[in-house]
Amino acid sequence: MTAPVPVPAALQRQYGVSRGGRQWLAGLPQAVSEAMERWDLTPDLAPGTEPWHGHGALVLPVSSPRGPAVLKAAYPHPEALTEPAALGLWSGHGAVRLHASHSGSGTLLLERLDHRRSLAGTDMDTAVEVWGKLVRMLSLPAGHSPGWAGVPSLAERVEQLSDELPADWEDLGRPFDRALLEAALEVSQTRGAVGRRSSNDVLIHTDLHFGNILYRDGSAGGEEGFVAIDPQAMVGEPEFAAAPMLWNRLEELDGDRPRTALRRRLAGLCSAAELDYEAARQWSVLREVENALDYTRTGQRDSAQRSVWVAASLAA
Repeated sequence: MTAPVPVPAALQRQYGVSRGGRQWLAGLPQAVSEAMERWDLTPDLAPGTEPWHGHGALVLPVSSPRGPAVLKAAYPHPEALTEPAALGLWSGHGAVRLHASHSGSGTLLLERLDHRRSLAGTDMDTAVEVWGKLVRMLSLPAGHSPGWAGVPSLAERVEQLSDELPADWEDLGRPFDRALLEAALEVSQTRGAVGRRSSNDVLIHTDLHFGNILYRDGSAGGEEGFVAIDPQAMVGEPEFAAAPMLWNRLEELDGDRPRTALRRRLAGLCSAAELDYEAARQWSVLREVENALDYTRTGQRDSAQRSVWVAASLAA
C-alpha cells in the first residue's frame, strides 16, 4: 500500500477554518486512496513534494493506464459539481479531457496538461486571441440530452440575484453606492428571464480566466494548444464569460487612463470571441457587484474594492 498523499498546507489553511472544510480535509486522504485503487493509479510526485492544488481542489499527478494524468479531488461547492457534466459535453475539444469521474467522492481523473504554461504568463494580445478562440469552441448550443441535466441555468440564477443583491447590500451595511447596486439590478432585468435571448443560450465556462487555460502538448493525443480547465458551467448567454478576464491582471492597465483601458480590453475580448460588447459589459457589471458583496461578507476588503472599481468603470 502506498503512503497517504499529503494535503497541501495552503488547502489546510483555507479549509481548516470551517466545520465543513475540516470534514473535507479529514476525508481527503481516504478519497484519494480509494480513487487510486479504483482507477489503478500510482502517484507521480517527486519525493518530498506536495501535490498541486487550486483554490478549492487537490490535484495529484499520477501514472494511469491511459498514460500521464492527474487526479483531482475538489471541495464539494456547488460550482465544482458542474465540472464532470461540462467536460463530458466538451469531450476534450477546447477543454481538458475527462477520463473518469466518481460523484460520491467528487474525484476526477483528467488528462495531464502543462501546469507551468498558462495564459497568466502570455502577453495580453496573444491571451485575448487564445481566449476568444476557446470561448467560440466551448459555446455549445444548449441541448436536451441527459448530459445537460447537470448544468444549471443562468436565467434562473439571475432571477435569484434580483432578490438577493438588495437584501445583501442592506445586510452588509450598504458597502458601496446605491447607484451601482441599481445598475446591477437593471442588468438582471435586461438580461434575465424577461430580456434574455434564449435562442443564444450556450454552455458557458463562467471562470475562464488566464490561470484556467493551460497548454496541451499533444503527446497523449488531442489537438496541441491551450485548453480550458476548472469549468464552473452554466447555460445562458456567452457574454457572461467575459468578466473573469477583466478582474485579473488589472495591474497591466494603462495607469493614466485605466477605465478606458479596461473597456478597451473588453472590446478586444468581444472581438476575439465574436461576442456582443454591450451584453458583455452589462453582465460584467452584475457579476462584479455580486463579487463585491461576497468579498465584503468574507472580510476580503481589497478584493471587494477591486470588484467595485471594475463594476463602476464599466457602469459609468
